[in-house]
Amino acid sequence: MKPSRFSGTNIRIRRSNRVLLIEPAYTTKYPPLGLMKISTFHKMKKDEVVFNKGNNASIRDQHWDRIYITTLFTFQWNITIETIKFYQRNKVGCDIKVGGILASLLKDKLANETGIQSHFGLWDEVDRLHPDYSLTDTNDYKVSNASIGYMTKGCPNHCSFCAVHKIEPNYIDYIPLKHQLGSDKKDLILLDNNVLASSKFEFIIDDIKNNGFYKGAKFGKSLRSVDFNQGVDARLLTEDKMYLLSQIAIFPLRIAFDDIKLEPVYIEKIRLAARYGIKRLSNYILFNFNDNPDDFYRRLKINIELNEELGLSIFSFPMKYIPLEEIDRKYIGKNWTASQLRGIQCILHATHGVVGPKRPFFEKAFGRSVDEFRFIIEQPEEAIFNRSRMIEYRCVV
Repeated sequence: MKPSRFSGTNIRIRRSNRVLLIEPAYTTKYPPLGLMKISTFHKMKKDEVVFNKGNNASIRDQHWDRIYITTLFTFQWNITIETIKFYQRNKVGCDIKVGGILASLLKDKLANETGIQSHFGLWDEVDRLHPDYSLTDTNDYKVSNASIGYMTKGCPNHCSFCAVHKIEPNYIDYIPLKHQLGSDKKDLILLDNNVLASSKFEFIIDDIKNNGFYKGAKFGKSLRSVDFNQGVDARLLTEDKMYLLSQIAIFPLRIAFDDIKLEPVYIEKIRLAARYGIKRLSNYILFNFNDNPDDFYRRLKINIELNEELGLSIFSFPMKYIPLEEIDRKYIGKNWTASQLRGIQCILHATHGVVGPKRPFFEKAFGRSVDEFRFIIEQPEEAIFNRSRMIEYRCVV
């Protein structure tokens, strides 16, 4: 009888690896989706996976076969580099992989600083895997009861203020939802950068509905919600697409309002949303780019006026522009001054970064007119503090 080819010394048993996943200790609302998918990748291989946020010497100095470190925004450079160098002091000298937004945009700079050749863009083999939601369940993220995913990738626009076309150059117009969902998650957050550009948008909406996120859907006793968190492009928001959005549990509908030149289109689409029964909206207000304080104020006030006219609840989220290669938040746009930007930051600290829908609160924070707004943001910090008295806070620039 011939010996089995699987017997004796012919048997090769793969040793399980120990894998450490690290997120720097910067503040972030969402858990690290990339690391959650890497966790799935290694657990499929029966590897042991441990996640840690921030620096921990007792964890660092254990035996690890590989350490993955994620990165986010370029202005988090200092804490990110500090974290990478901390784990490079691992006693075993294990393999360290670095990826994410900062690692892609500042690949050469990161290599010069750490000696690590970071991964650029997406890791295709891993990107389509189901996120390991158990990885971050014990960590304090503001979003913990939502599945997080994408139904498209990339963006056909090439906006100069945006990094998407660099990191995700190829637009993918449909990614199935099913294998991205957590079975115990009530809500759905989709991080698509331009979902309305998809030629399969109707199919995307059907997929969302078929997975239990139709309008009025409940999880237990609570209403579910769907949030296209990166915002939709008003220029692509036709009446047919608004109808489709109104058929899912959209809450809120986010529409970008990055340029005052979009005012007629933006107002038209807000009114369209109201006509289809979408009452809770949000938008992103880019400032410090090619805009100026006057049109920044005007964009905020338009939402107050639309709320009153249409009975809506629109929350605005001002977002300060920072060039893609900058490693801090100090950039001053050509139509702004440092004192004006500091003044806005002071106000936004008081409002927790949100501009609410009510006129009295808006006027107390930002003024009743452009002239009053300019006067407010050019005052010394203490004058802004004493003026508002809305929330006790300390301005951090």
